[in-house]
Amino acid sequence: MTDLALIPWAETAPPVEATLRARLEREGFSVFAWTDAPGARYAPHAHDRDESIWVVAGEIAFTAAGRTVRLGPGDRLLLPAGTVHAAEAGPAGATYLVGEAR
Repeated sequence: MTDLALIPWAETAPPVEATLRARLEREGFSVFAWTDAPGARYAPHAHDRDESIWVVAGEIAFTAAGRTVRLGPGDRLLLPAGTVHAAEAGPAGATYLVGEAR
């Protein structure tokens, strides 16, 4: 599978980094936090493991196979291994958790 799966934030409370990290770890991901400066860009690339990106603050857009999804606080992206994708942080940058399949 080479597609982006967006899971929008549906909870009323704002996302809390520690809570999101615990959820990813319970799902079996190895997790680290990352922060991008405003407008940071990543050229098209792929990863050898499934990833789950969970935005804590700011915004970031991911593009794959001609489709772009924009994530804000609490939104989550499922990115299957081998998916060629690019990304661009929003005007205020982005802080997110990266969960890598073990």
